[in-house]
Amino acid sequence: MGSRPTITDLAKAAGVSVATVDRVLNGRHKVREDTARRVYDAANEIGFHAVGLLRQRVFEGLPQYRLGFILQKPNHHFYQSFKRELEIAVQNHPGIRGVAQIEFCANQTPSELADKLKEVGARNQAVAMTSPDYPALTVAAEELKARGIPVFSLLSDFASGIREGYVGLNNRKAGRTAAWMITRAAKNPGKVAVFVGSHRFHGHELREIGFRSYFREHAPDFEVLDTLVNLETVEITHEATLDLLHRHPDLVGFYVAGGGMEGAISAIREEKLGGKHIIVVNELTPISRAALADEIVTMAIATPLANLCRELVQLMVEAVDTGPATAPGQTFLPLEIYVPENI
Repeated sequence: MGSRPTITDLAKAAGVSVATVDRVLNGRHKVREDTARRVYDAANEIGFHAVGLLRQRVFEGLPQYRLGFILQKPNHHFYQSFKRELEIAVQNHPGIRGVAQIEFCANQTPSELADKLKEVGARNQAVAMTSPDYPALTVAAEELKARGIPVFSLLSDFASGIREGYVGLNNRKAGRTAAWMITRAAKNPGKVAVFVGSHRFHGHELREIGFRSYFREHAPDFEVLDTLVNLETVEITHEATLDLLHRHPDLVGFYVAGGGMEGAISAIREEKLGGKHIIVVNELTPISRAALADEIVTMAIATPLANLCRELVQLMVEAVDTGPATAPGQTFLPLEIYVPENI
């Protein structure tokens, strides 16, 4: 069994002197906040025995902010990555002692989503949520706003005009980017398809609008088929992809504008059709990365999660400090584009 990390080990890991670590541990003389946080982060990383004391020293005296987050699909790689980045962003936000309460809402009925929003909002000073857009959520967001609790929509907008702000991609541009890739990569015009999770996902609707508008403007020789709704499930997407392939032999490509891309990828593998279609998906996960490497997927449009979470926490803290914005806003993060040659 290895020995416990020493103060010397911690100083080396944090890139500071032993005297600086001693000042942080014992509260002797003031240490810059960023330096103290670096010592604390290094202590966590190496398993330093007094990490609890370090946390107390680093964060004592800072104002506490309780920030709530509601995500979907607790077992999905993307949302687990989202959770980790939120925790990091709250912990590392300067000038505050942040407490992140992150919950998942597997149920998608309007009443259950609204109840979850009100429940988490009641325990925090601000709340952010990924969700379809339902009138019940607008009512819940309005109730929280009246109590001074700002609500932010993530990835897909909801409660427009009521929520404090939207933070995510410009979804219309994402849809147009997917269409652009298909038109550039296809050898000849043909049929193309688009999957959305639900017509209640505002972000999916915008991606579909962008996708269709690009073909109307720049590639009218392509035929965009009726939109396929997959409820963001792997099973439905798998079966719908197989049906799409069998009914349309002249299909040249498709875009999975929401979740469920794993089903499309498995269908292409099952039919041994890798490289035969131009396929665009959302988010870089182990499954989409492997599909890019095998050239089953042509492009993945990804959300810059670390940047999004830092921006979101900043906006939430500002909203708590200054109150509701005069005009609810939108914060668009740049698209991250992945193709087989840059993964």
